[in-house]
Amino acid sequence: MDVRTALKEGIARLRSAEVPSDTLAAELLLMHALGRDRTWLYTNSEHALDPGEAERYFSLVARRAAGEPTQYLTGKQEFWGLEFEVTPAVLIPRPETEHVVEVALERLGERGIKINMRTGAPSPALLIADVGTGSGCLAIALAHELPHAEIVATDISAPALEVARRNAARHEVVRRIKFLETNLLDGVLHESPATSHQSPLFDVVVSNPPYISEADAPGLPTEIRDHEPHAALFGGTTGTEIYARLIEQSGRLLRPGGVLVLELGYNSADEVRKMFHVERCWANVSITNDLAGIPRVIAAERL
Repeated sequence: MDVRTALKEGIARLRSAEVPSDTLAAELLLMHALGRDRTWLYTNSEHALDPGEAERYFSLVARRAAGEPTQYLTGKQEFWGLEFEVTPAVLIPRPETEHVVEVALERLGERGIKINMRTGAPSPALLIADVGTGSGCLAIALAHELPHAEIVATDISAPALEVARRNAARHEVVRRIKFLETNLLDGVLHESPATSHQSPLFDVVVSNPPYISEADAPGLPTEIRDHEPHAALFGGTTGTEIYARLIEQSGRLLRPGGVLVLELGYNSADEVRKMFHVERCWANVSITNDLAGIPRVIAAERL
């Protein structure tokens, strides 16, 4: 069996199983099974697979047809132009989450540039928190874009933090990211005995929190419901419960002028926006839509 025939057969099996993006999935799985890239695949279509390669490929196809996500089968996913290791311990990074990075950089403005363009002096160092870091995609993307930033990345899952650490090491930013096993920002909320302030004070807090309602679980695609970590998916009865706590904690840990940037769940924008008015310490609340026109990110500035 040559590459062309194997690919056609893989596509047919995935299509029969009604796997989304069947052609792309078949390509990625064949590339992974052979240890080759897409260019090689299509310039060597007559290359004969040995029995071990064919067995490895069709085993992956069978697992994808049964519902396992392609990203867990290949162990990788691209985010912000960077390749990330992913395992079943972490949520698979989505393209929509890149809007969180975009909004955070936009809100930082000149503070996000390492050198002050007017004076030539180094910009003040930034302190950023990524809450529920998972694979580390947000923390690492921001570290990549902001060389003068130090980042605290939290997660309740120790296995997820191990994946995030490996990703940070791969992208050579591990020295600037502190990984902390804790629920939300609990582990960094240390009251100072001498003042009413908390330390440290962050310039930016970002998060892609769990935001799916538990009641919506039965309607989720199999590859999400049965394979991605539930702690990273489900945000309680309504799906918005975690936002209130995140907003309250961030209000205590952001310095004046600091920015909170949160990914939104489907149809949650109005409910989450109301939460910013509870403590009256927020200004410039804005919502950014994704490319499909869905409200995807909410951001606010600490007064």
